Amino acid sequence: LVSEVIRFILFKFHQSSGTPIKREDLTQIVTKNYRQRNLATHVINEAKKKLSNVFGYDLKELQRARASSTGQSRLPQSQSSVDSKSYVLVSELPLEVFKKHVVDETTSPVTGFTFVVLAIVQLAGGKIPEETLWHHLKRMGLHENDEHNPVFGNNKQTLETLVQQRFLQKEKVSGPEGSTLVYDLAERALDPQVSEKV
Repeated sequence: LVSEVIRFILFKFHQSSGTPIKREDLTQIVTKNYRQRNLATHVINEAKKKLSNVFGYDLKELQRARASSTGQSRLPQSQSSVDSKSYVLVSELPLEVFKKHVVDETTSPVTGFTFVVLAIVQLAGGKIPEETLWHHLKRMGLHENDEHNPVFGNNKQTLETLVQQRFLQKEKVSGPEGSTLVYDLAERALDPQVSEKV
């Protein structure tokens, strides 16, 4: 079971380019054949140890439930806190070794885009309307409707990828002028390792 969970984590994480893996997906692997209580938690913890010892990855847990500006949880009340958990893989290699042997130069522009967007949102107080974010990105030559950017392809889709990877959260907010989209920092952006780099 532990090997199955590890295989799923490795394939899913690399296949979906860093998008977090839901705990419920890992739990389903365990519970499809076994119904023992707390077995899923034990298997995930064992997988976490093996990922660290064998592959040099830390299976980092993200808590999805965060209070929004209205003070309510973003998840429906019926969902338990277990369902709100997801995981990402983080390399445990020292930075120098990681840069020398792992970093792919072709992903550097996307990493730069990620940190620029996170810095803009952080400087805006952790929350920024979509229109204002695109105003700042436009000043750097990144236009919202550019679908043929030589580096990113579709700029809007690249920003949406940051939402899928849980660096940003997107929320529709109603106001006097109608509803607007607001981006705020999500779990991965609030992680101390990431926020200190920003």
